[in-house]
Amino acid sequence: MVDRVATPRAEAIEQFAAVLRALRTSAGSPSFRTMSGRSHAISHTTLHDAAQGHRLPNWATTAEFVKACFADPAEFRERWEQAHQVVRSAARSPDTSEPREGPDEKAEVDDARDAPPSAPVQAPRRWLRHVVLVTALAVTLAAGSVAVDVVASRADSPQYRHGFSPRSSAAAQPLTAADCPMRQPNPPAASSLHPGDAGAFIADITLPDCTHVQRRGVSTKTWRFKNIGTVPWRGYVLHRVDLPQQRDQCQTVTDVPIEDTEPGQFVDITVTVAAPNSPGFCFAGFKMEDASGRIAFPGNRPVNFQLVVD
Repeated sequence: MVDRVATPRAEAIEQFAAVLRALRTSAGSPSFRTMSGRSHAISHTTLHDAAQGHRLPNWATTAEFVKACFADPAEFRERWEQAHQVVRSAARSPDTSEPREGPDEKAEVDDARDAPPSAPVQAPRRWLRHVVLVTALAVTLAAGSVAVDVVASRADSPQYRHGFSPRSSAAAQPLTAADCPMRQPNPPAASSLHPGDAGAFIADITLPDCTHVQRRGVSTKTWRFKNIGTVPWRGYVLHRVDLPQQRDQCQTVTDVPIEDTEPGQFVDITVTVAAPNSPGFCFAGFKMEDASGRIAFPGNRPVNFQLVVD
């Protein structure tokens, strides 16, 4: 085996990989296939590569790796930024003897490798209630009456089939502050998964739509909902539908646990949002799933948050 050259770039990459390996160990050393199944956004080979120290994974891959280990991506953003700065500085240096990653001198994992698995595992989601951050989903409910829910199908192009705006997908044109607020189309009419299940959006507790936030900053968004049906919400989560998360998007956990909520009760849902490095418009959507990972309200618009990043 050939020893790696002990350059600042190589050291930064290896040190960050060691952080990811330690995190995985602390989470019980799950297999990379298990982590990929939890993510529903990143392949097991990409997650494996991220921990090897051959190159610095991009932020989208890093965030999914961290979330698959039940940790908060915001706590690892600064360390990733530091490593990324070292890597980029080395790529710009004309006298560096370090190997290049390709014609564009990009040191992160190719975004194309972060495509979600073709057949994501529909595993039970009860483990989500133990996610380190009780983060919640952001919500932009278009004008008009808006029944609570939010939840997207992960295997079935949720952006187009469940009322999620196509413009918010990774393949769309970059969004700007002029796009805020964004309206979402109504999804096809559909009954609740469980007869009698219903919810209602009550209020934005923090960060109303189009609030300005700082680049690389961390914000907390909270919404209040009410269970107005006859079905208790036990083991429910909010699942992010605009996956995989890209570097120019706001980063959150993929699944947000919801406190058990009996019929007639209110519940506050909070999400921690890490803003990207560049200015723009930050939009993310979520849909509610029951404890088995099924969409609870397929006929309702996704819940989302909309922030202007300065």
